Amino acid sequence: MKKYFSLLVILWVSGNLYSQTGMVNDDLSLPSKILKSERKYALYLPPDYQTSQRKYPVLYLLHGSGDDQTGWVQFGEVLHIADKSILEGSATSMIIVMPDANTGRRGYFNDIKGDWLYEDFFFQEFIPYIEKTYRIKGEKRYRAIAGLSMGGEGTFVYALHHPEMFSSACPLSAGTGPLTMETTGDYLNRRGIPYDNKSETEAYFKHYSVLDMVNNIAEDHKKDVRWYIDCGDDDFLYEGNSLVHIAMKKREIPHEFRIRDGGHTWTYWRASLPNVLSFISDAFHQY
Repeated sequence: MKKYFSLLVILWVSGNLYSQTGMVNDDLSLPSKILKSERKYALYLPPDYQTSQRKYPVLYLLHGSGDDQTGWVQFGEVLHIADKSILEGSATSMIIVMPDANTGRRGYFNDIKGDWLYEDFFFQEFIPYIEKTYRIKGEKRYRAIAGLSMGGEGTFVYALHHPEMFSSACPLSAGTGPLTMETTGDYLNRRGIPYDNKSETEAYFKHYSVLDMVNNIAEDHKKDVRWYIDCGDDDFLYEGNSLVHIAMKKREIPHEFRIRDGGHTWTYWRASLPNVLSFISDAFHQY
């Protein structure tokens, strides 16, 4: 009888544990003075958020070109994947924030002409708003960033521009910006980014070429960010990611580099997300 009762308790506890789910809202917004508009974002709250008073680490998860803040919710299945990772213990309980970078202008960067300052918005308005509104641990150690394609490029650039902000950065199938100074004009033309002269292309290259920034990281900043770079072997962005990996290897910048079978698809990125959550959780833990 005791054994039967114990079994019932175990089954009840297990069932109760796995019946817990997080919450997602993909239609939240905040006003931006910098962008002069209302900015949308999506939010994942972990299963225990509503029943605790603790503060949580945070992952800023960036969408790709053509998507908006709903991309990781609708196509990336962030609710299911994050819940499963947390409840199975491969990831720590965290808040995931997904901003919209596809309204007004597309992309995560400041415009060359200075009339659309998305990066300024992200760091000066968005992060402070999010971390005041939700129970988030506000130190670098408990803040990570990741993203796919255009969002992977944003991940590279944000972590390289602001290494004091992020403990981990995980670009997936990422854009890497212009690879050389000489090709920057063609790079901007292909993307419909207007510029007037050589000085503007040179400024863009120095500010947004991931390869150039990696090659110029100061010796005492090589270990500022934990890097996890993941790109499919059939992805059209494979070359840039491989060159960044080689540059990091030569500069002795610690990083994880993963090449798996696959292309530039949601099937690939859904498989990447559990690894990302596990990787960033390593920085959130105490050893």
